[in-house]
Amino acid sequence: MSNFRELIKSTAALPFGGKSFRTERKLRQQLARFGKMLHSMGFVAATDGNLSVRLDEDRVLVTPTCFSKGMMCPEDMVVVDLHGKKLSGTYNPSSEIVMHLTIYRMRPDVGAVVHAHPCTATGFASAGIALDEPLCSEIVITLGAVPLAPYATTGTMELSDSLRPFIPYHDAILMANHGVVTYGEDLCQAYMRMEAVEHYAKIVMTTRQLGTARSLGGRELEKLFEVRSQYVKNGH
Repeated sequence: MSNFRELIKSTAALPFGGKSFRTERKLRQQLARFGKMLHSMGFVAATDGNLSVRLDEDRVLVTPTCFSKGMMCPEDMVVVDLHGKKLSGTYNPSSEIVMHLTIYRMRPDVGAVVHAHPCTATGFASAGIALDEPLCSEIVITLGAVPLAPYATTGTMELSDSLRPFIPYHDAILMANHGVVTYGEDLCQAYMRMEAVEHYAKIVMTTRQLGTARSLGGRELEKLFEVRSQYVKNGH
């Protein structure tokens, strides 16, 4: 397992390229769209979850607090600076904005962040179990592994601090007794990584119910991480 983690660290993402070709209006529409997708997939309930996207080097567009992610409109989104100060918007930004900003500061390659509570993956997080067994080749290539960050109170700096050791080396993190955070170059990639985490959690759950799990060996993992390295370089 230690070799598996070292392979993950060696394939960290490349620096983020600008999004100047995307307008703020389109990004607002995307936040509303992917919020509805999170809700329709059952990854969030009531006012759970939050999403954000970089507008430029100094500003972030984020979903408003206390809103159902299935009922947001593009004009509901809030613009903040990298310190969390609201620059524009009718509503207040998500209470989890500190976590988002920490990820943006630590990962210049990241252009969007998604936080949700998909049931199976959150079940693993609440049981104190990371999703870091190399059981499925596709997950090794797309996510590497999904570590478990220690519990910290939602909406606090302590939550960001609990994530810091994992942010540079992973694109998805389980938060103990809380949920999942994923991030990527854009909202589509960040959202798809959330889907991938929940899908993998279901696979792991099935192997446990069957009573056996056959992890990939070191030689197979080396080959897969060669593929993963190219996958990352190509911007997938």
